[in-house]
Amino acid sequence: MLPPRKVKFEAQKRWNENIEFRIYLKCNADEKELDEQFKSLHRELFAEYDCSRCRNCCKMYHGVIPEADLERDAKQLGMSAEAFLDTYLEKQADEEGYQTRHKPCDFLEKDGSCKLGDCKPENCVKYPYTDQPDRIGSLYSILDNVEVCPVVFEIYERLKKEYRFR
Repeated sequence: MLPPRKVKFEAQKRWNENIEFRIYLKCNADEKELDEQFKSLHRELFAEYDCSRCRNCCKMYHGVIPEADLERDAKQLGMSAEAFLDTYLEKQADEEGYQTRHKPCDFLEKDGSCKLGDCKPENCVKYPYTDQPDRIGSLYSILDNVEVCPVVFEIYERLKKEYRFR
């Protein structure tokens, strides 16, 4: 598997090929079979991968906190909801929630853990979504994740081999 620092570079070198493979999957893959392939590779690769040693996702994206989680997350950090908002978050224009003020995510600790601990937002817990249904409908977002996550990069490369692409 690629080291986290090389993922974006290697993915960008393969950008055209990855786009072509996305089109190939969209036109040729069976939706249910593709979901199972993603899910199987997700389980296999993440079973052996220590995300805390990478955290590219936390470094390259803003964290997103749903409005419903504000009180719980503030309490986790021993703060009032107002102080939590003022310190860490800003309103997202197009969504019902807030994003962290900075990248890397304001909740990322030096050791790769999250300040929010078990209160980590669901979107963070589920990232990179490779074990979720309807992968054929989200292949563009998968391409974004290929540039961020070494495991997603590896999943995509293995799928190319499985489909004998190129």
